[in-house]
Amino acid sequence: MKPFKILAICFLIFSCSSTELVKNWKNPDIIEYNPNKVLVVGMTSNLKARQKFEKQLQEEYISRGIEAVMSSDFFEPNFTSEKKTEEELRALEGDLIMDGFDTVLFTKVIGVEDRIIYKKNYDGFDSTHRRFTEDYLMYQDAFYNEDYYEEYTVYHTETAMYCICPTKDRELIWKGYIDVMDPQSINETVNDYVRLVIVVLEEQQLISLKTERYTPEEEAIK
Repeated sequence: MKPFKILAICFLIFSCSSTELVKNWKNPDIIEYNPNKVLVVGMTSNLKARQKFEKQLQEEYISRGIEAVMSSDFFEPNFTSEKKTEEELRALEGDLIMDGFDTVLFTKVIGVEDRIIYKKNYDGFDSTHRRFTEDYLMYQDAFYNEDYYEEYTVYHTETAMYCICPTKDRELIWKGYIDVMDPQSINETVNDYVRLVIVVLEEQQLISLKTERYTPEEEAIK
């Protein structure tokens, strides 16, 4: 699937969403991918957001006949309280393989940015200004009106899919960079993010279409 087609599809579906796909990459050696057992990992200190995010992705996989496990259910309670060494993570990977996992879907925040934008057409003037007086009247609030500006926060995130198949090279399959715009609600943000990730994975043939009807938790679709 060509990148511009995915971007077009996502723009149509998520133009009013709190999430935006910035770019994504797929391993060119992989045409399609059919995981059997997936570990879903959301790296955040916000336990509520992590559990909700992992749960919704788990449900998406299960609805497609794919076994999926939340990291919050798989890891020991104290797993994330201390830094891990490379040796410890390799041991964890070995445990995952022994338990039948072949895929890890890993999401994390990689940056936070505060932005300020001008509010367009603040006083409702026509957008075409032929004279200095019109232009000045349009934008004079910039000197004294705090409502002239809008401040918001953008969270830059990354979701990556890794193969940990014992009979294949352990490699990166797909990576997507997604911006989350000024999140106000955990429910809304998680719902938008998961929907966006699933649409892209379907278009990239990295997750199958749903095999059965599945009704998500009520709060997930509010």
